[in-house]
This record gives sequence, C-alpha cells and structure tokens, in this order.
Amino acid sequence: MKTIIQTVKGTREFYPPEMAIRSWLYSVIRKVSESFGYQEYDGPFLEKIDLYAAKSGEELVKEQAFVFPDRGGELIALRPELTPSLARMVAQRQGELAFPLRWWSFGPFWRYERPQKGRTREFFQWNIDLIGTSSPECDAELVTICAAFFQAVGLTTEQVGIQVNNRRLMDSALANLGIPTDLRPAVFKFIDRRDKMRPVDWDAFGLELGLSPNQMEGLKALLEDTELWKQSDELVRFFEAMDAMGLSAYAHFDASIIRGLEYYTGTVFEARELSQEGRAILGGGHYDNLVADVGGDPLPGVGFAMGDVMIQIVLEQYGLIPPYQSATAPVLVTIFDETRQILPIRLASAFRSAGLGVILYPEPAKLPKQFKYADRIGVRFVVIVGPDEELAGQVTIKDLMLREQATIPQGEAAGWIKGRLAQAHSL
Repeated sequence: MKTIIQTVKGTREFYPPEMAIRSWLYSVIRKVSESFGYQEYDGPFLEKIDLYAAKSGEELVKEQAFVFPDRGGELIALRPELTPSLARMVAQRQGELAFPLRWWSFGPFWRYERPQKGRTREFFQWNIDLIGTSSPECDAELVTICAAFFQAVGLTTEQVGIQVNNRRLMDSALANLGIPTDLRPAVFKFIDRRDKMRPVDWDAFGLELGLSPNQMEGLKALLEDTELWKQSDELVRFFEAMDAMGLSAYAHFDASIIRGLEYYTGTVFEARELSQEGRAILGGGHYDNLVADVGGDPLPGVGFAMGDVMIQIVLEQYGLIPPYQSATAPVLVTIFDETRQILPIRLASAFRSAGLGVILYPEPAKLPKQFKYADRIGVRFVVIVGPDEELAGQVTIKDLMLREQATIPQGEAAGWIKGRLAQAHSL
C-alpha cells in the first residue's frame, strides 16, 4: 500500500460536511455582528514577533506562538491572536477613522499547543471590538453580543453563562488584603489558574508567591463573594445596561474571572458551558492602553474572541448543529446518450438563468447510474430528456423527495421546479 502523507499535527481538514458547519457558524456570526452595527475587517496572517512580545505576555510568545525567521533573518509569527494587529491598524490610521469603531472578524489563527478535545493548533476565531469609548455601557454591549449569539444558535441560559468581573475592582480588593502593588500582577495570574489546578496545589502555589496564610484565606473569601460587584460603580452601571438590553439572564458576576492576557484593565468576562465539564467558550474584556502601546494616541476599547472548535463541541452536545445538506443545487440534468448532449447543456443553462442551482451530469451514462449519483449527493429533482421528450419539446422531472414525476413542456420546467421548492420552504 502507498503511504499517504499525514497532515501537520494539530491542523484541520474541512471536507464538505465540516465546511458547511464552518460556513453556517460564520453566517450566524456575521448576522449577529451586523445587527449591532459592526463592520467586518481582517489583519495579516503573518506578523513580526515584536508585536506580541510586549502586548500578549511571555507565555503566548515563548510557548504558544509559531515563530520562524524569514529569509532576511527577521522573526515572524503566524498570528496567535488579532487584538495587537487591530491596535496597530487603528494607530496607523487614527486620524482618518470615525470613533467609536465597531469592527469584527472571523479568520484563522495558530498556537503551538498540545492538541486535545476542544483545542487544536490551527483554529478559526471570531474577534469583535468596540474602540474609542470607556463606558461600562459599551462593555455591556459586547457581553450582550455574546448573549445574542448564544440565543441565535439556540443555547439557553441553563446551558451557557457569561461570567463577569472587573480588574480595577479586584486590584482594590487585593490592596485591602494588604497585597503589595508589585505582587498583584502575579496574583492576577494566580487567580486565573485556580480552575486549572488541584486545590492543594493552588494553595501551595499561593504561599510560594509570597502570600501569607491570612491573605490566602482572605483571597478565597473574596473569590466566593457574589455581592462584591456592588462595590464597583462600573459593574453597577454594567449590569443596569445589561438589564436594559434584555439579555442579562446570560450574565453573572464571578470574582474568579481575571483573564490571563496582560492588556485588560477593566471589566473582563468569560462564557462557559454550564454542564459538569464547564467548558470555556469565549473570553474578552476592557483595555485602555493597547493602541498607545503600539505607537498611537491612547484609546480605550472592549472586545472578545471566540474560537470555532469549542463552540462546535458545545453545539453538537446540545444537538444544535444544522443537519448537513450535501447537495448545493436542487437539480440534476441527466445526459441520455452521446447523441443528446447539447440539449441538456442548454436546459441546465436556462435553469440557472431562471435562478436555479443545477448540476449537469458530466458524461453520457446509464440512467440508473445517474439516479444513484443524484440520490447519493442529495439532489431533489432529476431532469431527463430522452428521444420522446426531445421530439415533443418536453422534459420528464422526477421529484426524489416525494417519489413523483411529471412530463411538462421544456419552457415550463424551471417554473415547475421553483414552485415545488417554494411549497417546501413554506411548510
């Protein structure tokens, strides 16, 4: 047997059924994004590693990014995220853009991680940001967009939830515990790792960081305080705005939500599936310094990112992926024999001009073979032009769904098929 060259570890292949899911997901994302007035954009797939080095944290750059030297020796990365590119793009044309910006994108990204369920090295990601405003109401708009997406794909508040916190609130709370300023960034990362470690290991790690036993107990109490958000004017306004937008049932305060990326400064949020697995679906937050960090004038913003792999797992779990439709066209025009090839070609062209999707069988073949092909690819209507039909100026159309057939004038065939399709859509 010949050896087939294997795919690169962690990459993905999109056969038509998988591509159909990706296309459907993209269409829902587009619809939700545009319903809030966001414009589509994209950035380069290749970036200089320097763009991420100061913006995304050492772990992403040193352990997760695919980095290689170009022919000139400069270190280049396959993009692991989009926000730094977005910040640079905004900084480059800051004087020309109308703020606030509402932008969204859906494209490929790469991270060198251990492939496992819900995590691949190559993935597609929805990025959406509102730039040029720092109000809690705008933070609430982004969380509402998350909720609107969940509602659009059929995920309920019993199945998914969006956990919300605020870094400024947590910084103040850590100060009240006596945790010094220079230790707080490490404590933020420590909090972010809580659900990724065993409790005993997490406790030991906190003491190694330099937290006292009293501070550890105070931190645990802080993370369990469901009313802490009321001490933050930003979060009070945030939840009021969520209520006004009508989808607040999806959002809940959670003091343990910190977000690992270093550029978040205010409200942060994560969406999770609410079953025992508790899978993380998306995450985002408010940032104040990102555009300035890449050379622009200071501009606040808020945004989130959602990968396609995990959301597909969650949607499959709840049976919310649309059934695959293998046929991209509802009509197959057969070729009866070698002497009758031109008329089917003309008919197929006329049907397309009438607005129908049409597959023309590529060569003369026995009709049972052509019917078997039509059935396998999910075509509904098969059009036959044999000697009798050609002589009478007619076609025979078989409806494979209803197991019926009709012989009608060639000029009426497209209208007859469109009428059947309209009936099916109205049911």
